[in-house]
Amino acid sequence: MRLQSLTRALLAGELRAYPGRAILAALAIAIGVALGYAVHLINYAAVSEFTQATRALMGNADLELRGARLGFDENIYPRVARLPEVAAASPLVEVDAKLTARIGVNREPLKILGIDIFRAAAVQPNLIGHITDGAGDDPDSGMAFDSDALFLSPAALAWLNVRPGDSVDIQVGLETVSLRIAGTLPAAGAGRRLGVMDIGAAQWRLQRLGLLQRIDLKLKPGVDVEAFKNKLAALLPAGVVAMQPDDSERRSANLSRAYRVNLTVLALVALFTGAFLVFSTQALSVVRRRAQFALLRVLGVTRGGLLRRILLESALVGASGAALGLLLGYATTVLVLEYAGADLGGGYFPGVKPEVRFAPLAALIFFTLGLLTALLGSLSPALEAAHAHPAQALKAGDEESALRRLRSPWPGLALLGTGALLTLAGPVNELPIPGYIAIALLLTGGIVLMPRLAHHLFALLPLLRQTVPYLALAQLQGAPGRASIGLGGILASFSLVTAMAIMVSSFRISVDQWLNGVLPAELYVRAASSGDTGFFSPAAQSAIAGVPGVARAEFVRVTQITLDATRPPVTLISRRIDAMNPATRLPLVGAPRLPQAGDPLTVWVSEAMVDLYGFEVGRRVTLPLAGKTVAAVIGGVWRDYGRQHGTLVMNESDYRQLSGDQNVNDAALWLTLNTTTAQLTQRLRVALDERVEIAEPGEIRALSLKIFDRSFAVTYLLEAVAIVIGLFGVAAGFSGQALARAREFGILRHLGVTRRQVGAMLALEGALLTLFGALAGLALGWVIALILIHVVNPQSFHWSMDLHPPFGLLALLAGLLVAASAAAALFSGRRAMSVAAVQAVREDW
Repeated sequence: MRLQSLTRALLAGELRAYPGRAILAALAIAIGVALGYAVHLINYAAVSEFTQATRALMGNADLELRGARLGFDENIYPRVARLPEVAAASPLVEVDAKLTARIGVNREPLKILGIDIFRAAAVQPNLIGHITDGAGDDPDSGMAFDSDALFLSPAALAWLNVRPGDSVDIQVGLETVSLRIAGTLPAAGAGRRLGVMDIGAAQWRLQRLGLLQRIDLKLKPGVDVEAFKNKLAALLPAGVVAMQPDDSERRSANLSRAYRVNLTVLALVALFTGAFLVFSTQALSVVRRRAQFALLRVLGVTRGGLLRRILLESALVGASGAALGLLLGYATTVLVLEYAGADLGGGYFPGVKPEVRFAPLAALIFFTLGLLTALLGSLSPALEAAHAHPAQALKAGDEESALRRLRSPWPGLALLGTGALLTLAGPVNELPIPGYIAIALLLTGGIVLMPRLAHHLFALLPLLRQTVPYLALAQLQGAPGRASIGLGGILASFSLVTAMAIMVSSFRISVDQWLNGVLPAELYVRAASSGDTGFFSPAAQSAIAGVPGVARAEFVRVTQITLDATRPPVTLISRRIDAMNPATRLPLVGAPRLPQAGDPLTVWVSEAMVDLYGFEVGRRVTLPLAGKTVAAVIGGVWRDYGRQHGTLVMNESDYRQLSGDQNVNDAALWLTLNTTTAQLTQRLRVALDERVEIAEPGEIRALSLKIFDRSFAVTYLLEAVAIVIGLFGVAAGFSGQALARAREFGILRHLGVTRRQVGAMLALEGALLTLFGALAGLALGWVIALILIHVVNPQSFHWSMDLHPPFGLLALLAGLLVAASAAAALFSGRRAMSVAAVQAVREDW
């Protein structure tokens, strides 16, 4: 009993005597858990709200028929509604309406559904509006069938800052359509911005005559949904697919899945580096208390008992850090959802303002991750302490022998080899899981090899005659194992920062170069920057081409088609393309296939189409267009950073002939001589409308790069967190070393070395050690960056990029890290240096 009390006193005394180390380790765990939990909560809230909204829009429907974004022939509705298996069918018009500037809100569109109120009552009762008293002066002004009556969800009313009786102006083509708010949609959900109007009014006012975007079906009891779905597929025109509610929800979630998974992995990077911080602090603590543990063994404590007690220390640190991390993560989620939105820069959840929902299972998982991180970080030092020979461990100066086994290169080489092999594996469920594992193995293998590399490198350094350099180099050469413990956190943090900096820089420069290629004109005109109700009619196109100062005009139509019901829609772009030289308008990847005799329609596809649908160059495919099946051949693959789910490009003349759609979204203009962009901009506004968006290529590039930086804001934050955790590791490592070397400092003081010289020695050791770690991190980070660029990003987002390392930024970061580490080493050693020289060496008397 007394022995157990002594053991608890020694272990508890460590935490009381040196709380700073435990606090640093707990903070590292807390930061990792907080980031991971916050990213999960934000994504969980957004996806959950989006899924609930999707489910609410379908109501009681068993199947949803959905076609191209422009819609399909409304005559499909009576044919489907009369099928004997169908109990009720509800047709819908669905648009993302462009709000005019008068509203004074941001550029996001407002989703408007046109419904048949009698049909919707049986299928989607939540979409039926509640007529509000006093919505207008006319007693009949609130009738749901009025051509201008619009019902808004509570979220939409708050977003637009309007109330029943007010009007909302939307842009249709280049005209303004004013809709009066006749009431509310109380059952639409608190977080979804939505408007509903009569289907006939929607087709007329929104210029969708004869078209539907959806038909929701409620089947009779006993009908096999899957069997009927297969039967229905044979009756539907090309491009119209039947989806069950689960398919629709999965399709919506897949829009952001790769982005969410990548963010979660990045957030866990902080937890990963925190594990090495725990390892370094615990390893140095175990080395310093080696004699105490040996004494406990001599007094009768078993190896298992000592192992459990050391792990208990780390468990307390991990549990406290994980608990703090959960609190910080929840608070971060509340702030982000309140002030920044749920998309984290990705733009995947427009029109959604979710509420924070506590996720008990996720909290338990992240708490467990934090706890396991601390335990795994301390497992190796605890095992070494438990298996050390008590007689040897009781001797002074035996500390380095405890770290000698870390010099074996084989575990590190095995990890590096396994990681290299995993880079050759393909994605799992369309996610780069092997790539993530490869990065983790390479990081771990590099860290395991650090003691061996440090031993060889420091042995090559010449000993200088000056006191401070001599002492610093002698220490690094004489005790490389103890010195290299702190390298784990430095290598983990700086290699990840290097990898992310190279990847982001390469991506950003590649996007900039891509924009230069896809913006060849001198001026661009867009009907609307958001939504699908703004467009240029043939008359508007003629007006644009006829404006004085326009030398040439090319028009672009952007819409969407569905190739697979389980995947997000594919973007279809119609523009003028020279089939013999498509590279003049498209940033091609590889050589194109020139048209040959007997070829059908030629289309050019983005890289995502190759990965997701197997659309290789030269392959013959069939495409759904305007309800018909069109044969086509793939003429080339091009790089598209704007859309990750696939893009098809078709020649303008082919598209207009096959679809009958004569409207366009954008115009690219080349100017005549002696005409400036300012002059042409003014003429276009006079000829068209003040609401059209006109921009030069430089303005579009600047805005695109600004959006890019916003999308990667979380990545920048995580890079900074990795650097901070690395500095925590340096501070904790040198604090532990300074305490373990108190006798060494005492002897040096007896020999005449001043406190200032001891401090300079520590600072030099920290600088040399961090410089070595930074160089190793640079090399390892470069390899990880190549994996991110050539494996993870193509498998996640289906686009490639060129390598553009930011040499200046990396040199600056390395310099700052070395300087900060030297300062941290000096500051961490102040306590040990302040101990009187006689007291420091009294254990050896």
